[in-house]
Amino acid sequence: MPPVSFDTWREFIKKQANPHFLQTAEWGELKHAFGWDVARVVNGDWGIQILFRKLPLGFTVAYAPKPVNSSQLSIISEQFWQEVDEVCRKKRAVFLKIEPDFWSDNPRPLITHHSSFIISKHNIQPPRTIIVSLDGTEDEILGRMKQKCRYNARLAEKKGVSVRSWNDLEGFHRMMTITGGRDGFGVHSLEYYRKAYELFHPAGMAEILVAEFESRPLAALMVFALGKRAYYLYGASTDEERNRMPTYLLQWRAMQWAKARGCTEYDLWGVPDADEETLEAQFETRRDGLWGVYRFKRGFGGQVRRAAQAVDRVYMPLLYRLYLWWFAGRE
Repeated sequence: MPPVSFDTWREFIKKQANPHFLQTAEWGELKHAFGWDVARVVNGDWGIQILFRKLPLGFTVAYAPKPVNSSQLSIISEQFWQEVDEVCRKKRAVFLKIEPDFWSDNPRPLITHHSSFIISKHNIQPPRTIIVSLDGTEDEILGRMKQKCRYNARLAEKKGVSVRSWNDLEGFHRMMTITGGRDGFGVHSLEYYRKAYELFHPAGMAEILVAEFESRPLAALMVFALGKRAYYLYGASTDEERNRMPTYLLQWRAMQWAKARGCTEYDLWGVPDADEETLEAQFETRRDGLWGVYRFKRGFGGQVRRAAQAVDRVYMPLLYRLYLWWFAGRE
């Protein structure tokens, strides 16, 4: 069976109980617009969206983030995997990396009888995150936050900060560039954020929110939502009026936006990959990598979770070993 179309895949995703937004047709189109090929395979109840990144000499790396029915990878039919393999081999994939959509503290069998499935050396997405529950009333959600965080969100309102929807993509990109330079992380191009907004916002799956004081933008974020889950992927702030705590009110408004759409959890997307005891012991002294954002994110009263480790389905063992050698040299 050949890969299915954008529209067919959208209908497939709509039938799933609680799919991850990284498996949406829109996400595939976003990545396709910036250098990835995309293929979507459906066989009965099983389906997977695969992204392909080009390598030298015509080879590719195949990547499937958070596929539906991840917990049942070990019982998916042989015919389905044959179709996946056929697509990957046509794309000359060295291997297929699958990042399952469940947590590592809820282990489920992933390795099938196929010897080409192995535990991966690394994940693509940040494996550890903080999940904020949106269950209960707004007062109950606020009550689960740390006292200082809750205070800062309320203080921002008292100091005249307001939050609204925003469609100024150039302004959002400028703010992201300021934040990336200040905090030392990579920033996508203006065209990338614009394309994400154009794909997800009309479908009701994304919003840009801006926190302002006297009509001056102070902080902004792009929040995504699908089914019961919302995701904070991109956020930025200027160096102005930081004493007014705009980022705290901004996150709270994003959570309210998500709750109004029926979401029951809010994924803060990315903290250092360390156990909670280590995170709590070191967050006040470390600022490298994702440590700089952990202190902020921990205040919202969420639970630290770690995604299950990725698995690799290897098609070209020799080139795969070369890839592992190259990756080890980068660590």
